[in-house]
Amino acid sequence: MKKVLFTMMLATAFALSGFAQEDESQAVKEKDKPVRPPFQSGYLIDNQTTFIPSEGTLEYVIQHKFGTMDNGFSDLFGLYAPGANIRLALNYVLIKNLQVGYGITRQKMHSDFNVKYTILEQTRQNTIPVAVAFYGNIAIDGSNKDIFGDEYTASNRLSYFSQLIIGRKFNDWLSLQFNTSFTHYNSVDSDYEHDIISLGINGRAQFSPQSSIIFQYDSPLKVKAISEQRGFYHPAKPNLGIGWEICTSTHAFHIYVASADGLVPQQNMMFNQNDFADGGLMLGFTITRLWSF
Repeated sequence: MKKVLFTMMLATAFALSGFAQEDESQAVKEKDKPVRPPFQSGYLIDNQTTFIPSEGTLEYVIQHKFGTMDNGFSDLFGLYAPGANIRLALNYVLIKNLQVGYGITRQKMHSDFNVKYTILEQTRQNTIPVAVAFYGNIAIDGSNKDIFGDEYTASNRLSYFSQLIIGRKFNDWLSLQFNTSFTHYNSVDSDYEHDIISLGINGRAQFSPQSSIIFQYDSPLKVKAISEQRGFYHPAKPNLGIGWEICTSTHAFHIYVASADGLVPQQNMMFNQNDFADGGLMLGFTITRLWSF
């Protein structure tokens, strides 16, 4: 009888071991993986996306905005307007999901040092239903120190921008993002705010293997709790943009119309006075090129 019991226990142990190995093998087989990138570029008009290239990638960026289109043919809808702006930048992916960069902008000769980190990646089986990323920068205003007044210090030149981005790839052709951001300027004119909170939505609708429609809408908020003024004297206007994206494995080209003329995000959130409903739109483009090391 003891031998029979021992044999039954041994058989049960082997059976349980087999089931455990099968379950483990099934778990490995069904391991949830990130979705294919919902965006093919880290830029979307004036916004960042949750996309970060693979580790060891160097990204070169050219951003350009022409003048506003409200003068019509007299300056070829802003193409020959004097208010053109350009930004050149380099970004590098230090480790997986962490990118650092530097850019310099013609307007006010802003130098910006930035970082982007993908906190969560959306997965194929919706174990993680959204992608979450953080973007932040410190910008240095390179204007002549005389514009800062008599009480000038080096810290007057500094401004800060931080943004939380939440995005989802809904299917093979549609990806959407929502964002909230906080902007701070160390030095502003007396009737401006030092701090601004904003909300935004942007997205991409792909209609061919290489082409997509892209759009954005960012709205600075009038938050009385953080206001330093009795009223909102110069509230920044919303920034609307729509464009066309063409991508390859190493290049992304965006051509668009947008209502904000800045290429440093905090400048758009704090100072944009162009009204898209009143002709305050301008042509722009962004080119990115990737190198892997």
